[in-house]
Amino acid sequence: MARSFLFLLGSARADGNTELLARAAAEQLPGDTEQRWLDLAELRLPDYDDARHSVDSWPQAEGDEALLWEATTAATDIVIASPLYWYSVSSYAKRYLDYWSRWLATPDPGFKAKMAGRTLWGVTAMAHREEVVAEPLILTLHHTAAFMGMRFGGVLLGNGSRPGQVLTDERAASRAKTFFAQEAPLARLPFEEE
Repeated sequence: MARSFLFLLGSARADGNTELLARAAAEQLPGDTEQRWLDLAELRLPDYDDARHSVDSWPQAEGDEALLWEATTAATDIVIASPLYWYSVSSYAKRYLDYWSRWLATPDPGFKAKMAGRTLWGVTAMAHREEVVAEPLILTLHHTAAFMGMRFGGVLLGNGSRPGQVLTDERAASRAKTFFAQEAPLARLPFEEE
């Protein structure tokens, strides 16, 4: 099966450090690999309203939500490119993941089964040099992948606060060259591991 990457940009700043790092890693993909880029800040996606237990049925996805659902289910590899905001993903990335709760019930109750076996990746730029501060972001993405039965490719970390600063992070640049080439294991929640 040919790989199809969906890159979801979750920054409040266009052409920010996270996007630059994600694009550097994407440049290493084989030329025939399909890439689709969506900027979550530009999409009209209202805050998630959890209506799973209401008596009214949820309306079908439409507009940008339908676009995101279609793009998500069409991809073999989903890349959340979110800066480290308050030790986790950005509000744009979190809102997108919140919609997965809705998609588990509608428009397609088979959403979880469709996502099983696909790969979730992360790319983030952070202002802090100690990578341990990104652990909450990494766990958010890892546990999401585990719950969905997905593979988890890990998170490509880079350092940069001022515009373009991540391009001077030699360690991140080196990691970006092989990031998407690594084999992604099936994610497991801590209590599932042997």
